[in-house]
Formats: sequence, C-alpha cells, structure tokens
Amino acid sequence: MYVIEFEPVGRRGVCPEGETLLECARRLDVDIVNVCGGAGVCGRCKVQVVSGAVSPPDAGEKEALTDREVADGYRLACMARPLGNVKVHVPPESLTAPQRTQVEGLELAVKPDPSFQSMDLELTPPTIEAQHADETNLREALARAGLDDCRIDFAVLQRLSPRLRTEKWRVRAAVRPESRPGASDAEVVAVGAGTGLPTRWCGLAVDIGTTKVAAYLVDMQSGRTLGSKGLMNPQIAYGEDVVARIYAAGKSAESAAKLQTLLVDALNDAVGGLCDAAGVSPGDVADAVIVGNTAIHHLFLKLPVLQLGLAPYVPALRSAIDVKARDLGLGIAPGAYVHLLPNIAGYVGADHVAMILGTGLAEKDGVTLAIDIGTNTEMCLNRRGEMASVSCASGPAFEGAHIKHGMRAAPGAIEHVRLDGERLSVQTIGGLPPTGICGSGLLDVVAQLRKNDVVDSTGRMRQHPLVRLREDGMKEFVLAGRAGKDDITISQKDVRELQLAKSAIRLGVRVLAESAGVHETEIDEVVIAGAFGTFIDVESAITIGMLPDLPREKFSQVGNAAGTGARLALLSLPRRREAAAVAARIRYIELAAVPDFNLKLIEASAMKEGAY
Repeated sequence: MYVIEFEPVGRRGVCPEGETLLECARRLDVDIVNVCGGAGVCGRCKVQVVSGAVSPPDAGEKEALTDREVADGYRLACMARPLGNVKVHVPPESLTAPQRTQVEGLELAVKPDPSFQSMDLELTPPTIEAQHADETNLREALARAGLDDCRIDFAVLQRLSPRLRTEKWRVRAAVRPESRPGASDAEVVAVGAGTGLPTRWCGLAVDIGTTKVAAYLVDMQSGRTLGSKGLMNPQIAYGEDVVARIYAAGKSAESAAKLQTLLVDALNDAVGGLCDAAGVSPGDVADAVIVGNTAIHHLFLKLPVLQLGLAPYVPALRSAIDVKARDLGLGIAPGAYVHLLPNIAGYVGADHVAMILGTGLAEKDGVTLAIDIGTNTEMCLNRRGEMASVSCASGPAFEGAHIKHGMRAAPGAIEHVRLDGERLSVQTIGGLPPTGICGSGLLDVVAQLRKNDVVDSTGRMRQHPLVRLREDGMKEFVLAGRAGKDDITISQKDVRELQLAKSAIRLGVRVLAESAGVHETEIDEVVIAGAFGTFIDVESAITIGMLPDLPREKFSQVGNAAGTGARLALLSLPRRREAAAVAARIRYIELAAVPDFNLKLIEASAMKEGAY
C-alpha cells in the first residue's frame, strides 16, 4: 500500500499496488476529468508527479503528452501506477467543475495592511463625580492610544452607549487612520467586543459579474479567506447583457432603484450566510471592496448609466471611490466604507483592474496577454510595460444561454466531450445522467466536431451518422438520448452562437497584438481568468480559433482573478494605490472603432487553428 497525496485539493490516502492514479483519485473523491472512462485515449486526465516514482510512460502516453510535459513529470492518471509514496499536482484543467471552484479559494500571499487599524481600548466608567459623556470617554481612550483628534461615525455613536456597558468599558475599535500625514480625518467606523471573545474584524470582497457574483469573507488580521459564496446576479431578470440593463435602468428612476436594490439584497443575503458560517456578525465586517464592470459599478452606486449606452460611451466616474456602506444599503459595520477600484472606460471597469491586480500582469516581463472570459470579455496586453485593453461583447453562450439544450455548470451538465470517428464519449458534472450542456461542454463538442470535420472552417455542419435533420430543416448533432425526453443535441444555430462569441474574443486578441506592434506568435504568456475561463479546455479553444495557436505551456488558467484582486485591495492599501496607478497606465481601444471592423470580425469567425 502506498500513500498518495493530491494537491491542491488536499486529499491524501492509501493506494494498493497496481492501482492507477485515476482509480486512487476516484476513491479519495478527487474528480479528475476522464472522458474515455480511463481507457487512455482522451488525454484529459493529465497530472504532474511532484515527488515519488510511478510506472514509466508507454508509447500511447508519450503520444498524448509533449516532450516538455514528460520532462516536467506530467502523466495520464489513468495509465500511471505508483511505485511508492507519491505526491501529485492536479492542474485546474484536469479537475471537474465543482473541484475547480474549490481550487479558486487558494490563500493569498499578501501581508495585511488594511484601511483601518484595530485598537483595544479601556475606558473609565463614569461616576457621579466624573460624569463624562460616553463619546467624551471614548475620545479620551483614543487620545491615550495616540489619536488626539478622531471623528466618530454618527451610526457608531448611536450604538455606543449599550455597547460600552455590555463590554464593561473594554472595547475593540476599528479606526480608519488619517488619509495623509498631518490630516485630521481619522475616524472610528465600528466598536466591537473587547471582553470574552473580542471582535474579529472581517472584510468583504465582491466581484459582481454580469451573470454571477462571487463574495469572499476575509479575516483582516491574518488575511485568511474565511468563506466564499457564488450566486447569480439577480439583475439578469432585466437582461442578460449590460446593454439591456443600461436601457432598463434608463427608463425611470424607479427602474434604476430596483436594479440596485435587487443587487444589494442579494449581497446582504450572501454576507449573512458567510458570517453565520464563520461565526461572526455582519456588524464585524469593517471594510469592503467591490468590483464590477462599469455598468454594474454605476448601477450599484446609483450613478446614471444611460450615457454608457450612447457614443462615445463615457462613464460618470472613473476614479476609485470610498462610499459609506449604509448609503448603498449594505448591512455591514455601522460606519464601514465600501471601496470601489477605478474604471478604465465605458465597457472596461473596476473588475478588469482587479483582474490585472490579481494576476500581477503589470509586473510581467515580455509580452503577456490576460483574458477575463465571460458574458463580457475584457483583455489586456502588456508589452514590456506598455498596456492596452479592449472589451468584447462575447454574449451569454458561455453560460449556456441561447443554446437549445444549454444550461449553467450544474450537476448533470455535459462538460467534456470526445468524438473519435463515430465513437462519442461525454462526461457530465457529478457523473450524473446528462440533462443539458454547459459552456465548457459546448466549446468542447464544437471543437470535437471541427477535429472530425463534422463542422467545416466556416462553421457549417456536415453529414455524420450522429447528425440528423430536424423538421424545420436545421441540422443537429445528437449528444445523448434521454428516455421520455428530447435528445440532447447541438444544432447548427448553437454552433453559430458559439462562433459569434469566439469571433469577438479572437478579434480582440488580434487588435491588441497589432496595436502593440507584435504578432500573435510573439506572445510569451496567456493568462486566462474568469468563471468560464476556469473551466474551458484550452486545446478546444485553440481548435476552433478562439485563442491563438501557441505552445500549450504558454497558457495558464487562474480562476476568478478579479475576485483575487478585490481581496488584495481589501487587505492592502498599497495594493489599492497600485490598482489606481495601473488604471492610469492603460490605453483603452474601442473595438468597434477599429478600421475594417466588420471585415476583421468575419475573418476572426473562421473555425481554424493558427494566427490571423
């Protein structure tokens, strides 16, 4: 029996002699992608042997892996058998969707330097002889701690008297220090317990996407993420894209207020759940950083948005800003602020800045491309310190919308597909009977259709034993049969929906490369971020021409980098200043204003590998 350790999912257990790494992973609930069921033909179960020995690769494995991968210790989990104790790294692309989400919660390497300091104060109880007001008593305690001139938020004052008496005059205060040397704007934003179990001050980081919201509760002393929660953006009821929401909000003040209230109510529910799970109170959340695209940012702040939908698409606010949480309806500490990172343009917002911060893009050498793929896809190219960004309206196809059998990434969704001639294999999330197809599955199946020449370079579906003609004359490819229900299929229309989305992304890459004076083949690294970017198969994206055909080792998938950037900005004031400096450096390119835009978009729609 050998001890096998799977990282970064944190599973460890014994493996009998002769068992493959895939079989061991299954027993330890490590869900590794294996479309072919472990037959060694799909090549999707790549893992890296970090330490220990495994059986040597056979000819089939060597064909599935590059020489570089073999040299770096990569193996197919379904073929490799441990010869002793082994530590295995499972890359994100080899994990199924639920476990990739877990990997996104990795800890951040940042020394906490937050916007407030925690101060333990001991006050003098008033007496008949010394009838100091509670506010005066608190100020005197602050002065003894070195803060002679400090404002106290009014909402804190409203709660101060019972708190002091409950805590027997020993409290823990959250104090925002002076914003600049010599200023007198230090402020008490919360007063918590100082006896028994003293208050553990927390922070909230939120990435508000067009479709999904990711919220993180963070311990502001240790920097540890206490919990995370993903939820749907309830504004989707007013439109799947930001343009629809801009016009919905522009109809009336009541409509705009409803969109803001929907979002804030969802955030308050998320905060309540995260705090319950961590054993803290929403009142212990003393700071927040929230990022989103420019339209979401404006809707959240109750700023006008109609001008975002009209040329030249100018935001009402570009700079970073701090707003009292209560003024936005957010139920955290009484005097807490919400910090919003700067925007860049009408369709490139604070979430893009957070993504750049979270990936460290601004510090990278050479030529690096970072892509945050979603309903709106933003990308930034850093060419030796010169950065430019574009926004692409990639649409909701990646979320399963506008696809006949499309669905979000949930149990039963087809997420991986392999077609070998007439032999079709599918893998669903959770290994359940298929109920639909999610965005990564859609990308996978179209790539497989292209590889097998079932779809040509124009995106037209050809004849195949699994292709049939519907009553309306449209072709569709049958993915799975369902007893008593319609078969799960991919139609010609579905292929066109994906083609539109991929065209916008590929054109964005081309425009950035041309504006930087480089060829796509000169890109040294491609960082793929975003909820959808976490789950895609890079090989499939290259096959359909969505991403440039570069050596696979140049690609990395980093999960929700905007959420990572938001947490960095929450924990570190220097990182907030860095974000502002980065935003000021970026040159924004309006994609629709590029010469010959329509012609270039058509060229980018070609379903083929290679550079344009």
